[in-house]
Amino acid sequence: GHEIPTQIGFIGLTGDKSRPESPRQCFTRHTSLREPSAHGNTTIMSSICIARISATKPSLHQGGSLQKKTACFAARATVRTSSFSRSSRFSLRNERKGLRVTAEAKDDCVGIYCIPYEMTTDAGSMPEGWKTPINVAVSGAAGQISNHLLFMIASGEVYGKDQPVILSMLGSERSREALEGVAMELEDSLFPLLREVRIGIDAEDVFKDADWALLIGAKPRGPGMERSDLLEMNGSIFATQGRALDKVAHKDVKVLVVGNPCNTNALICSMNAPSIPKKNFHALTRLDENRAKCQLALKAGVFFDKVSNVTIWGNHSTTQVPDFVNARINGAPATEVIGDADWLKNEFTPIIQTRGGALIKKWGRSSAASTAVSIADAIRALVTPTQEGDWFSTVRP
Repeated sequence: GHEIPTQIGFIGLTGDKSRPESPRQCFTRHTSLREPSAHGNTTIMSSICIARISATKPSLHQGGSLQKKTACFAARATVRTSSFSRSSRFSLRNERKGLRVTAEAKDDCVGIYCIPYEMTTDAGSMPEGWKTPINVAVSGAAGQISNHLLFMIASGEVYGKDQPVILSMLGSERSREALEGVAMELEDSLFPLLREVRIGIDAEDVFKDADWALLIGAKPRGPGMERSDLLEMNGSIFATQGRALDKVAHKDVKVLVVGNPCNTNALICSMNAPSIPKKNFHALTRLDENRAKCQLALKAGVFFDKVSNVTIWGNHSTTQVPDFVNARINGAPATEVIGDADWLKNEFTPIIQTRGGALIKKWGRSSAASTAVSIADAIRALVTPTQEGDWFSTVRP
């Protein structure tokens, strides 16, 4: 049909608004819509221009001039006519580079967020033997834990070297720019297994068709805080995320809750996602298991890989009970190898119970890198066969 010239509200600036002399980027999209087809779809022909603007003097108010460099590329999209509205979503493809981006038509979209990052490669280009890509949704994706974990997932350390992944990353209004920065770093790292990156601040958008949901985002514990102090603040977050998972994620989605108090948050999340099997929900205790293995190995004078069959009973808090009775070192009971019942009963347990708080006193913040490693360990334990005679710890609400 004939083309109807129109302009969709994709105009915005990035840069330091308090410094007029700082480089700014302006994104505009000139769009024409064809009449709806018999399928109820509308074809959009679009050219996206990215202009980098800088001032020639410290302040434009002092008579400075502008210098602008502009790059444009053509894009084509098809959207459902019935859904094309102020908040409609559609995909664009850069026909020159093959980059697909997801855009959302919103009056308040600013700058680069009018064109969120999303990387994809055709399935036919993946090496033979690779599995079907899985969609891994991560909340708190701009946080310190995720800053370690996301790159482990993208490299194949978590789900396997033959498992391509789609990363769907959830942030907040406050972390928008940081989330974009994480996406940029993932792009620049050129991970072959990372087939697509999606970013957003709405749980229903980010969790759509998720195969895994790693719920990391929560208010962190600070100095002097107990996990009970976090319950009121974080409970509502996981209720909302549970409802979003129930509505848009795959019904066999696996959910790992990390945000503290994770045991309670996992229960809250599962109660708000009644259509997802309760067995699919887990709360992270692997960090406590790893800490317990480390302390037993140090006391026994062996490397940590000689320690097995460690169990964490109870809540992920100062009330937890790390089980040294059933733990084994080099296949023998840990109690016999260590031979120090007083240390095991009176020192070992408090060390594990308070390890997180001790780290906060040293670091000034909650653990991040070790938590990311324990998340990776927990996922691997769930997706790969357990070594004969061993077991691992996890919490199921």
